[in-house]
Amino acid sequence: METIKNIEIYELGSSEEKSSPWSSTILILKLTSSNGATGFGEAPTTMMTLPVKESMNEVARVFQNKNYFDIEKNMRDYYKNAFYVTKSIEETAALSAFEIASWDLIGKDLGSPVYNMLGGRFNDRIRAYANGWYSDCVSPEDFVSKAKVLNSKGYTAFKFDPFGSAYDKISDEAVKKSAEIVAQMRSSLGSNVDLLIECHGRFSPKYAIKAGKALEEYNPLFIEEPVHPELETSLHEFREKVNIPVALGERLLNKEDFARYVSGGMVDIIQPDLTNSKGILEAKKIGAIAEAFGVPVAFHNAFGPVQTAATLNVDYTLPNFLIQESFEESWPTWKKNLFNGYTVKNGMMELSGKPGLGIEVNEKLLESSKVTGMEPLGNEPPWVVSGTFKP
Repeated sequence: METIKNIEIYELGSSEEKSSPWSSTILILKLTSSNGATGFGEAPTTMMTLPVKESMNEVARVFQNKNYFDIEKNMRDYYKNAFYVTKSIEETAALSAFEIASWDLIGKDLGSPVYNMLGGRFNDRIRAYANGWYSDCVSPEDFVSKAKVLNSKGYTAFKFDPFGSAYDKISDEAVKKSAEIVAQMRSSLGSNVDLLIECHGRFSPKYAIKAGKALEEYNPLFIEEPVHPELETSLHEFREKVNIPVALGERLLNKEDFARYVSGGMVDIIQPDLTNSKGILEAKKIGAIAEAFGVPVAFHNAFGPVQTAATLNVDYTLPNFLIQESFEESWPTWKKNLFNGYTVKNGMMELSGKPGLGIEVNEKLLESSKVTGMEPLGNEPPWVVSGTFKP
């Protein structure tokens, strides 16, 4: 029986930091098995780096010396001890890292990529949409100029937040400005490019509807988190009044959460995050729940390379896969070079096919990128693309 013998938690960053999740600190987990193999996992940060890191130490107490093949059992062992895990993203994020790293070890032991153990490839091509690309964009011309650069590299889908500093409410003037941004993106990039509208859960229902209706005519692929996340029952009214598919899911923590949203008719497209909703096997279950209701999946993926590799392994297997988020074009150099094993080329993402997650770490960079403390906090909320939270 192979077991988890050594557990290492790395907080990583660099002097290139900006106050945004895709360029600031990341948490990487390294598990070493009793046979000397290593497996990697990742947990999200976003203004909770140290709480998540400490939760990883708590999860380690349960996983230490366990058989990493026993994923269901190990996850349930933690669940029965952790009284608040159903509502604690710190705990589910930490747990996800261990679950993902366990799969990496299993795949390496068996000589198989993870996706072959989840049903094999259903999708040969994983279409990506770019995110993080619109830093310092304020005017419509700013957005169009940067989008055209990525479009020339093969990207045919772009997510962006056109709402500036509007929060909770939005004025008529701000609605007009956001509509102008989306209108010029559509007219400049054409009808064959998909536009994905990010709201970051910032609006109360009345103003979400107001903003959404102004963007209908530009045919977005979806509008993400249009209302504050705790006001989910208002999504029924939003979907009745706004003719844009609603996407959400990065703040949902388990398959039960997704089952309620999907069966309750509150969402058109789900966006689970493997690094906060209990990892790879839970993601496969969430995808199956959505498939049973005819709902497509577009995984949230805003952090680091281990998250991307884990997510791609599930993407390959889902009949209801829609499109995959990618921040790779906006990453700082250290994060781009930390792991290799997948590519983003011509707007498509592909895994190496090597065993486990399919990635290999740059050990020197892993050691030299260590940092301590919380991620940077600037003048803008850390969930926006830097330089855009402006009137």
